[in-house]
Amino acid sequence: MSAIEKIDRARLPKHVAIIMDGNGRWAKQRGLLRSIGHENGVTTVRQITEMASELGIGFLTLYTFSTENWNRPQDEVDALMNLIVVSIEQQTPDLIKNNVRLTTIGNMERMPSFARERLSKCMSDTSHCTGLVLCLALSYSARWEIVEAAKRIARRAMAGEIQVDDIDEDIVAGAMATCNMPDPDLLIRTAGDERVSNFLLWQIAYSELYFTPKFWPDFTKEDFCEAIVNYQSRERRFGKTSEQLTINDQK
Repeated sequence: MSAIEKIDRARLPKHVAIIMDGNGRWAKQRGLLRSIGHENGVTTVRQITEMASELGIGFLTLYTFSTENWNRPQDEVDALMNLIVVSIEQQTPDLIKNNVRLTTIGNMERMPSFARERLSKCMSDTSHCTGLVLCLALSYSARWEIVEAAKRIARRAMAGEIQVDDIDEDIVAGAMATCNMPDPDLLIRTAGDERVSNFLLWQIAYSELYFTPKFWPDFTKEDFCEAIVNYQSRERRFGKTSEQLTINDQK
């Protein structure tokens, strides 16, 4: 039985986040340029987006380019910027066909103007879609996001819109870049490293974490479905006991 056949469609995660790691190492193992690894990673993005849409998952957030990635060699950064924009433009017709809406989170002011403008058009072209929301984390880090959220809340307090004692988890969550999305139920990381690398630190407080040794270009639809099956095998207690969950299920 394939993994997709094992999935309980009634218990799908609403939001899946993925740290797409291993493009460079995949290329190095094959004696190829790192850019070739990134290009093959784009194919995986398309396949996993299609699978998530087919399953009926509501949100898919992909860690596409971190703030730390700006420190990579300039030629690699330039190639990545161009690859991201060109790939999204090429895939926009398929996104529309599959009713997928594109959005982004991150410090877009650091992105080259050509990238901002062309990504903005792709988002506009898919804005009418009502299915899967594909969120690209670009020029993103969780610490940057939390600092920006703190600034927004401070401005509200200075303007007299809220009092300091009014600040609670809901207000903080509402100041996050992901305020229009549910927190991820499942975080997947490819390529073997078992860390979260400054990604959605606030939002993944209760996410299920799934690590695979496969490099991102080798990560298949079947692998994605295996991660969903693994997620569905776990008991999510959110601080409660198993007995409490059982009692609530019986009500």
